[in-house]
Amino acid sequence: MNTIKKQKELLKTISGGASINQLQEYFKAVLEIRGFGNQTAKDKMLLLMEEVGELAKALRKEDYSFTIDHTKIDNYQTIESEIADVGIVLISLCNVLKIDLFDAIIEKEKKNTERTWN
Repeated sequence: MNTIKKQKELLKTISGGASINQLQEYFKAVLEIRGFGNQTAKDKMLLLMEEVGELAKALRKEDYSFTIDHTKIDNYQTIESEIADVGIVLISLCNVLKIDLFDAIIEKEKKNTERTWN
């Protein structure tokens, strides 16, 4: 089976109601197919920062109070696309570090519920 077909088959295994754990498993498999299985945590972290920067550009594109280079406006992706990229890279970073993202979020929220928020 070719790589495109494998990716499409894997995508069919997740749905709109997929859990964080299911997404982690999906991206672990699909990123291996795409050739990113050997990336280190450092690689993922640098990529995450790049994607966060692209998200910032997409937000600037939508907020007319910021000045941007309008000659490059077609190079900027949508906010939704960039948020997805940030999520994908964050999930893949968790996979490299062997962190269960769902458990990490729940544990952090347990601590947050004990804090006083002003």
